[in-house]
Amino acid sequence: MELIEKLNWRYAAKAMNRQVIPQEKINNIIEAISLAPTSSGLQPFEVYVITNQEIKDKIKPVAWNQSVVADCSHLLVFAAWDTYTEDRINKMFDLVNEVRGFENEGWENYRQMLLKSYPPRDTEVNFEHAAKQAYIAFSQAITAAAFEKVDTTPMEGFDANAVDDILNLRDKGLRSCVLLPMGYRDTKNDWLVNLKKVRKSREELITKVE
Repeated sequence: MELIEKLNWRYAAKAMNRQVIPQEKINNIIEAISLAPTSSGLQPFEVYVITNQEIKDKIKPVAWNQSVVADCSHLLVFAAWDTYTEDRINKMFDLVNEVRGFENEGWENYRQMLLKSYPPRDTEVNFEHAAKQAYIAFSQAITAAAFEKVDTTPMEGFDANAVDDILNLRDKGLRSCVLLPMGYRDTKNDWLVNLKKVRKSREELITKVE
């Protein structure tokens, strides 16, 4: 299966060569992010696609000085909503009605259920829930990039508060939760490039309930 072959090809690149990714490939990866499933279809996050070298250089020191942050072609910052609000929920429900061209009673009842339960919750609980949705799209981006033969480095090792400050995210009601440098592997300087992929056995990973 072609997808499995591409997933076997991918790994977390430890060095990149600054080669620029063609825009068509970037567009496909972004479309895959957009198509990712999220709870209630709310898509409670935004994705910053950074090509500005100065910004990448600013983020590198607060991301454990990992070279791929500065040497990647595109740095994706997944920023989740800091909380759920009535306006944010209503905006997405209204968009569904607009695109589909009709209102559904069950859908409107579901809207009211979310409005009663989400905004009153603790903001940290809401952020963590939104961040989980961002991770679904993050994973889909990694898969789409592998399909495009674009290298990625999934990255939680960074100072989220510092990244928020650099990108002014808090003022926009967002908090960074995960980074994804994308580019092309530097085979001469990446110690991981030729090492065998290691995963749990199927027996350890999978439990069948029949």
